[in-house]
Amino acid sequence: MTQKLPVLVTGGAGYIGSHAVLALKDAGWPVCVIDNLTTGFRFAVPDGVPLYEGDIEDGALVARIIAEQGVQAIMHFAGSIIVPESVENPLKYYHNNTAKSRALIEAAVKGGVKHFIFSSTAATYGIPEVSPVTEDSPKSPINPYGMSKLMTEIMLKDVAAAHPINYCALRYFNVAGADPQARTGQSTAGATHLIKVAVEAALGKRESVGVFGTDYATPDGTGVRDYIHVSDLASAHVLALEGLIQKPERSLTMNAGYGRGFSVLEVLDAVDRVTNKTINRVLQPRRAGDPDSLISDNSRIKATVPWVPAYADLDVIVAHALAWERKLTEIRGE
Repeated sequence: MTQKLPVLVTGGAGYIGSHAVLALKDAGWPVCVIDNLTTGFRFAVPDGVPLYEGDIEDGALVARIIAEQGVQAIMHFAGSIIVPESVENPLKYYHNNTAKSRALIEAAVKGGVKHFIFSSTAATYGIPEVSPVTEDSPKSPINPYGMSKLMTEIMLKDVAAAHPINYCALRYFNVAGADPQARTGQSTAGATHLIKVAVEAALGKRESVGVFGTDYATPDGTGVRDYIHVSDLASAHVLALEGLIQKPERSLTMNAGYGRGFSVLEVLDAVDRVTNKTINRVLQPRRAGDPDSLISDNSRIKATVPWVPAYADLDVIVAHALAWERKLTEIRGE
């Protein structure tokens, strides 16, 4: 039985972070949250979970949280995630994702935190030559977002070699869906995630969904991605943390995906099926830097931790996203 150490979740009022908080809380881990609420929501943090409103760059605040809560592990989700914005404003991404992560890691080392789980991304691979992608595939980010995350991975590797801390970097593929009990979900206005955009369109919040590129080297010409349910991703974080505690001499880097891809049109077909409506699709040119196909090789995570996805079904992912979008309408009184 793994000892359940107190965990600090950064960005715990955001999309993926709030699901990790629920997964930890549901499994009986002591958990607290730091979030500056620029893109997170106070309502996404469950009752009874301490929420510190502030920035991970504030070393004094992070030190106080570690001391007050007895933090032994950090799950780090705080950061900026919009790829086109990273191209337009690279310094924002190197500040939010790299410099602030450095400050957080320093506070963790100074505070005696033993375990660190990092929210990384498949964008570290850039445009892979081979798909499915293994963890050992070349890391060639094509945008500042991917590079800012890769730089943090490198920092963690170097810090773990020099200090008594181990880490796990989880490289996510396309995260989608919402908590099956509709306790939290993707709440950001103007989000760019395809399934989020599509369910908004199905509920009349958008007039159409753009399909960017129809001439890819894929069966139907649209880009293929590996969609992972956010609750399965959250459970992977908890299992990764248990793995770090059980073997403190070991650090891990693992893909988090299902190893199965769906095209843009297949996703929109699933939304049509689940909603019994037909979404208006607007065909548009390719976006720069979008690979034809990006699918994870998930054999390492399955061999390393006892991760068995519970929601690896596209229609289920869409149904949960839709249920949350309806609830969000109620929360906001739209």
